[in-house]
Amino acid sequence: MSLMRQVWLLVLGVVGLSLLGGELVSVVSVRQLMQTQLQIKNSDNAAALALALSQQRGEPELMELLISAQFDTGYYQHVLWRGADGKLVFERVSARQPGTAPAWFVALTPIVVQPGVAQVSNGWNAIGSVEVLSHSAYAHDEMWRSLVRLTGLLAAVGLLASAAAWAALRRIRRPLDNAVAQANRMVEGNFTVVVEPAVPELKQLTQAMNSMVLRVKSMFEAQAEQLQILRVQAHCDSLTGLSSRKHFLAELDSALSRDEGPVRAGLVLLRLRDLVGLNQRLGRPAVDQILLGVAHAVLAYPERVRGCLAGRLNGSDFALWLPAPGVAAETAHALAEALRASLPAFGGGIQVALGAVDLPREQAAGIWFGEADAALARAETQPGFVVEARVVPAANASAQPNSAAQAAQAAQPAQSVTLPPHHQQGERVWRAQIIAALNERRVRLVQFPLLDRAGKVLHLECPLQMQLDPQGEFEAATRWLPLAVRSRLTAEVDLLAVMLALDSIARDGLQRCINIAPASLLDGTFVPRLRELVFQSPQLARRLGLELAESAAIHHFDLLQELGRQLRPLGVKLGLEHAGAGLAHVERLYLAGLDYVKLDASVVAGVAGDAARAAFVRGMLVMLRSLALKVYAEGVVDGLDVQALWDCEVDGVTGPWATAREPQAGA
Repeated sequence: MSLMRQVWLLVLGVVGLSLLGGELVSVVSVRQLMQTQLQIKNSDNAAALALALSQQRGEPELMELLISAQFDTGYYQHVLWRGADGKLVFERVSARQPGTAPAWFVALTPIVVQPGVAQVSNGWNAIGSVEVLSHSAYAHDEMWRSLVRLTGLLAAVGLLASAAAWAALRRIRRPLDNAVAQANRMVEGNFTVVVEPAVPELKQLTQAMNSMVLRVKSMFEAQAEQLQILRVQAHCDSLTGLSSRKHFLAELDSALSRDEGPVRAGLVLLRLRDLVGLNQRLGRPAVDQILLGVAHAVLAYPERVRGCLAGRLNGSDFALWLPAPGVAAETAHALAEALRASLPAFGGGIQVALGAVDLPREQAAGIWFGEADAALARAETQPGFVVEARVVPAANASAQPNSAAQAAQAAQPAQSVTLPPHHQQGERVWRAQIIAALNERRVRLVQFPLLDRAGKVLHLECPLQMQLDPQGEFEAATRWLPLAVRSRLTAEVDLLAVMLALDSIARDGLQRCINIAPASLLDGTFVPRLRELVFQSPQLARRLGLELAESAAIHHFDLLQELGRQLRPLGVKLGLEHAGAGLAHVERLYLAGLDYVKLDASVVAGVAGDAARAAFVRGMLVMLRSLALKVYAEGVVDGLDVQALWDCEVDGVTGPWATAREPQAGA
């Protein structure tokens, strides 16, 4: 039984006992008063009757007449006249009169009264005595009426007292409820401070809770800062702050393997030529400033374009990956011009070679670097700031954007893109194909398992594939998602994917997870429609998960938080995928309402052979676990990395390694 219920019952008990005690005291007091009054009445009436009989000079007829008259005018049980010898001379007796008081009340409150007795004389001669006994029924009636009135009054007082007690308890309970809710929110990773109440004892409790919340919040923020330090140590070049070679390659592999972004992209390799000679001529500090200048120029692109990757591959080589088609050569020339204007200020003899390549994203990372290295080698054959570019032709290239502005738009799905006239026809065709595929349900979900350490399926990752051509094959999102984003069709695509997932869950009961495009959150009707769809299947909703990219938490945090508020009460799980360094910049991650986070392949790749990367993963786990979140690893390929991740105590892994295993059915 809860404390408040115990206090409430105690209050009711005290009020009830007080009312009962008051009524008992009142009944006893009234009963004693009635007995005294009846006793006095009997004595007084007996004395008055004896005096009247004494004046009748002993005439029996007159005395009997007087006794009858007295009996008829009073409320008597009996009136007796006894002679001088004690024998009964005359009597008048009446049956017991029924009253309004209940029989049980009469039985519980008996009134015992002695009859009044007085001597009757004739002059100086005693001629007998008279005995008078009044009825007690009217006394019980009066006691009963008094009890009823008192009960009504005390009941009203009791109700008022109970209402006042309820209001007081509610006033006391509100701070307690706030403290409990605050503690529960802290368990969920939501650090909120509540208003201090006026009650001194509860004020002290609230102050203690607020202090604890602020301390835990500061610990979380300290963990985030420490995590940022570990990230820099594990992933970044110590001089320039750009991604190290190992991390850049992992980021590139992860970006190429995702079912999102444009079909084609660009890679620019930049080399500061004759680094050894520059060190000898200009000195190490000056060369470090030159490298920082190059890094600053390269870093400007990731800061402006979402999804762009930049890294320092070795002492003199830098890389820039552009998640948009047709912009690699233009970007390389812009970089060359910027460096041509800034680097000569450090001294003469500075030369930079740049190689740019534009390739389909399905190509392996080795091919990307092979083509870019070939272009870079050609650039190194010429003096000065030289750019060599190569574009590998691909089918349907006309349907892709080909300007730097479009590259930025492709990296930011929320914004629209205006294509040149010769490209608009291609986009209209793509849009029509996507709409037709949605209307005709030419879509399907593919399944990839997410496994725990025991090999059990925690849930199935279910990306959507679409058959754009009625006679063609089902294609991954890499092919059609960029056009769906520009055509503002992602909300319809995601709703259909959720419907397919619910249907699949209804068939086999396995938990499934659907990817939601961040652009869908920008559609004002998406979340209400999604909630209505899920609300219609409450049992299935408990086995449904929704995943959004880390960028949703960084750029659309409020929309992500609203999605969680709408769907988590229905049992839907909410998670972030492709999570990495960006999480350290989400200051309110504990307010997002997430259930789990999936670490990006670029974060977990190579963790088995790199202590710094392993330390960063452990730091991520500590921070996320403090928010009561499950932590999974995605895109895992190497079995050694899997074992290292189990040692770091991740909750599950997915990727080619997990797909190649034979998971246990029945998650």
